[in-house]
Amino acid sequence: MYTLLSVLLLPTLAVPLVYLAGKKSAKAAALVLTAIALIDIALILVNVPGVLNNTGNIVKESYNWIPILNSSFSLFVDGISASIAIVTLVLIMAASLFSINYMHGKPNLAVYYALLTLLTVGLVGVFITSNLLLFYFFWELMLVPAFFIIGTWGYKNSHRTAFQFFVFTHLGAVFVLLGIGATYMITNSTNIFDIQTALMTANTDVVRWILLSLTAGFAVKMAIVPVHMWLPDTYSDAPAPMSALLSGVMSSAGAYAILRLSLGMVLPALANTLFYSQFLHGLAVFGVISAFFGSLIAIMKTDTKEIVAYSSISHMGYILFGLSLFPVAIAINGTILHIITHAVSKGLFFLSAGALMYQLSSRDIRQMGGLAGKIPFTGTSSSIAALSLAGVPPFACFISEFFIFAGAFSMIQGSDSFYLWPTILMLIATVISLGYSLRFVSKAFMGPPKDETNSTDKIVKLPGFMKISLAMLAVLVVVFGVWPTFFLNLISTVHFI
Repeated sequence: MYTLLSVLLLPTLAVPLVYLAGKKSAKAAALVLTAIALIDIALILVNVPGVLNNTGNIVKESYNWIPILNSSFSLFVDGISASIAIVTLVLIMAASLFSINYMHGKPNLAVYYALLTLLTVGLVGVFITSNLLLFYFFWELMLVPAFFIIGTWGYKNSHRTAFQFFVFTHLGAVFVLLGIGATYMITNSTNIFDIQTALMTANTDVVRWILLSLTAGFAVKMAIVPVHMWLPDTYSDAPAPMSALLSGVMSSAGAYAILRLSLGMVLPALANTLFYSQFLHGLAVFGVISAFFGSLIAIMKTDTKEIVAYSSISHMGYILFGLSLFPVAIAINGTILHIITHAVSKGLFFLSAGALMYQLSSRDIRQMGGLAGKIPFTGTSSSIAALSLAGVPPFACFISEFFIFAGAFSMIQGSDSFYLWPTILMLIATVISLGYSLRFVSKAFMGPPKDETNSTDKIVKLPGFMKISLAMLAVLVVVFGVWPTFFLNLISTVHFI
C-alpha cells in the first residue's frame, strides 16, 4: 500500500533537498538523486510479484482527488509500465553519475540536479498513472525541466534549440489535450481502463478523431517523420546526460502513449470498421519512412551526436512499425521490449559520445581513428551501443527486433498481406543501420589516427563515475540481449484485446 504513491512523492519532495545538497557539493546532489532513483526501483520491484500473480496482472492504487470530475488520483503498474519505469530510473541513475564529472565546473549545478529530479517525477509519472488528467500533467512536466536544462547547459545555439524543442513538443501536447478533452466529454471519465469500455458504445466518427488527435500528439514526441524537425538539434545541443534521457526515455514515452492510449484505449472501439486496418497501415508507412530517413542521414553524418540523434529517428520508426502490428502478441511484446532495449542502448550511445567529447574535445569522427587502444573503455562501450542498435547478437536490440519481424511475418502469412513490402523495407533499413554503426566504429576506433589531436598525451583520462555509468549500461545491453526473460515475463502478462 502507498508504494506507487511513494514512487512519485519521493523525488517530488526531494527536489529542494537535491538543490540544497547541490549548493554544498554537486557530487552530493548527484548521489542523492542516484539514491532516490535506486529506492524508486526497489519500490516498483516490490510490486512485481503482484503483477505476475494478481488477477488481471495489475497493481492499482487510488486516492480521492477531484470528485466533481469523477476523477481519482489513480496509479497502477502492469508488466509494461513496471518494465519501462524501471529502465527509466536506471537511466536517471546513469545520467546522474555521469554528470558528476561531465558537468564539473559548469555554473548553477544545484539547479541542474534539482531539474533532473523534477524530470524524474514527470518521466515516471507518465508510465504509472491511469488518470488522463494526471497523465497530461506529467506529460507536460517532462517538458519544463528539459527546456531549462537544454537552454542553460547545452551547446551551440542552446537557447534557440530549447525554444524549438518547447514549441514543437507543446504543439504536440495541444493535440493530446484535445483528444483527452473529447474523451472526457463522451465518457465522463478520466480513467484509462473505464474509458476503454465506455468508448465501445460511442459514436465511431468521434472516436476516430480522438484516435487521430492523440496519435498525432504522441508522434511529435516520438519525432516520427515529418514531425521530427526538433529532434536533431535538440539531441545534438543538449548535454550528453540530457541527450541520453531525451532519446532513451522521452521519445519512448511517445511510443508508450500510442500503445497505451491510442491502441489500447481507443482503437478497440473501431474494431469493426474499415478505419481500424487503415490506421494501422498508416502507422506502418510512417514507421518505414522514419526508419529509412534516420538511417540514411545517420550514415552520412560525421558529428558523433548527430549520428546518434538520427539513429533515434530510425529506431522510433522500428517501434512505430511494431505498433502497427497490433494486436499480434509476439510483435507487441517485441515492440515493448524494443522500447526497453533501445532506451538502454541509446542511453549508452549518447553517454559514450559524451565520453568521447570529454576525452578528445571533439565530436567529428573524421578527426578520430585508431582510438581503440588509446581509450579502450570508451571504445568498448561505444562499440557495444552501436552494435546493439545495429541489431547484432548477442546485444539487446537484436532480440527485440527479431520479435518484431517474427510478428510481421506471422501477419503476412495470416490475414494481412499489406505488410509484405513494409517488412521487406524494414529489413533493408536494418542493413543500413548496420552500415552507419560499423562506419562509426571503424572511423572512430580502427585504423591509423586521423589527427595529431588524438595523440596519447592530449587525451583526457576517463573519470571513475563516468566509467561506472558506461559500465552499468554496457552490462545491461549484454544481459538484456542474452537473457531478456525478466522483462518478457512481465510484458507477456498484458493483453489488450
